[in-house]
Amino acid sequence: MNFPYFQAAKSCLLAAAIALPALPLHAAPVVGPDGMAFYTPPASEGAQGDLIWYRQASVKLGNGAPDARSWNLMYHSTDALGQPNVVTGTVIVPTASWKGRGDRPVISYAVGTHGLNQSCAPSLQLAAGTDYETANIVAALRAGYAVLISDNPGYTNGDTPTYLAGKAQGHAVLDIIRAAAQIPQAGISSNAKAAVWGYSQGGQTASWAAELKDTYAPDLNLVGVAAGGTPANFPAIAHNLDGSTGASFLMQAIVGLGTQYPDKIPVDELANDRGQMMIETAKQQCVFEALFDVMNESISSYTVGNQTLDELLTIPSVNEALTEQNLGQNRVSVPLYQYHGQADEFIPLDQHIALKRQYCQRFSNVTFELYPSEHIVTQFQAAPYVLSWLGDRFNGRPTLGNCISLKPEPKSTANPGGGNFVVSLTDWNLAATIGLNTLNQDITLPNKSTFTADTDMTAQVLDGTLSIPTFKQKLNIVLPLDVVITVAPAERTQGTVSLDHQGILQVQGTAHTYIKVNSAGLGLLQIPFGCQTERSVAFPINFEGPVSALGSGDLTFTGTTSFPPMKNCGLFNSLFTVLMSGPGQKYSFNVTPPAPTRW
Repeated sequence: MNFPYFQAAKSCLLAAAIALPALPLHAAPVVGPDGMAFYTPPASEGAQGDLIWYRQASVKLGNGAPDARSWNLMYHSTDALGQPNVVTGTVIVPTASWKGRGDRPVISYAVGTHGLNQSCAPSLQLAAGTDYETANIVAALRAGYAVLISDNPGYTNGDTPTYLAGKAQGHAVLDIIRAAAQIPQAGISSNAKAAVWGYSQGGQTASWAAELKDTYAPDLNLVGVAAGGTPANFPAIAHNLDGSTGASFLMQAIVGLGTQYPDKIPVDELANDRGQMMIETAKQQCVFEALFDVMNESISSYTVGNQTLDELLTIPSVNEALTEQNLGQNRVSVPLYQYHGQADEFIPLDQHIALKRQYCQRFSNVTFELYPSEHIVTQFQAAPYVLSWLGDRFNGRPTLGNCISLKPEPKSTANPGGGNFVVSLTDWNLAATIGLNTLNQDITLPNKSTFTADTDMTAQVLDGTLSIPTFKQKLNIVLPLDVVITVAPAERTQGTVSLDHQGILQVQGTAHTYIKVNSAGLGLLQIPFGCQTERSVAFPINFEGPVSALGSGDLTFTGTTSFPPMKNCGLFNSLFTVLMSGPGQKYSFNVTPPAPTRW
């Protein structure tokens, strides 16, 4: 044996071992039980992020979702008080091989408000095919990423979720990244590039994860965080929600924070009989049911002595618990993408802008984008922009952010608080085709066509209008001719609209328009006609699908209608009537919100 060589090699190995960080030691993975027994934690000890058990799961992601494998998991985490807790969740991994460099990237998806009942847990709703955030999850899976969805603390054993306890939620979405890497055959590397993405409650969660990462999970390879509709200043948000359309979120926040901080928010002592009844009801509801049940209620109607929100905030312990949820006191060491709806009726825009300033003052790398719509629409409209931004982070592309901006501070365009829950569609893009059955051709409406409407979810009324510029279309009328066409509204577009407890949007209405042929010819050589349909054309606009369609680009109205005979066409009246009238005229109207702007 070459003894000097052996000694040198031994010294090198020792030096390398000292230089390498200590790797976590995990117990052998355990397969958990079937059914709801999975959610009852076994007697178990472990460090934060340790996997307790897992099982294969079946999730219903709907049409268009890529093939994927999924697992439920239970793992150790830490609550907002620094005490160990147990959290569950779902891991979904596309079956297709990852085509990019290195390990498959991971997105820890932080869900928005789901409700306080255990049945509202994302893992249970994904299994049932009822989770309203499925569209965003599917979008991330299509991009090839593994998606991890924490149920958030409190859903594991029937306890009340500690809803909006920011640190606990931040811990949970970081720890699920560690735990997912311990699932056999999931193919998730503990060194994989990871990101956190969340909106609304999830935006709060993602922001807390960003602030906590350096001290709580320095081992994670976190490369970016996307946080939208973020509740950053709790007293300000509470005032916005109290007595308003989003009052249910305030009710759930009091219950959730009271569960996490029972000594600071003694809910049982503060709530009157009506309040106690409403709390028990809220614990049995999911998000959309609670939204309509508590709408416009003031917190004073639920408190002993009818104490107002301002009076409750003068109680030192209550004020302390709420302000402990405020964000912005820590530097974020990874790039951060913030986004918000300018018409957000639930989470005020100005307090999120203030959070951007706080992060920028602490030298965080922040990109802030402003979306034109309200809360629910923005959640789903943002998905492709978020995934594009995260994709750049996964690919190692740098970002400078926009902490320095010369643009004036945007002002909220939200509908006034209180009253009915109205989602306003202002100048939404209308992409439409109208088929001409006899000619076997489609008319394509111009790019600047828009649809504007108020959808009153409380009164279940739709009221809107189409705006379509006059345009030129080539049609085969005897010869291929350039035809100048106007599609003019005959009356307002009206109907019904509703949102059920499962987050299913239903629209039933009719758009009435005249089809006008202004002129026809070759190029600039046009023969004026000025003819139009004798009566308005009725286009039924019927839709039933997930509320995510409002922002995901899936809000499409299709059908078949009949065109009345044409009039005022002079000698060509009969010709135009034969070629452009009659039944079987197919149409497709797709409406999408306007694009965001960077601020």
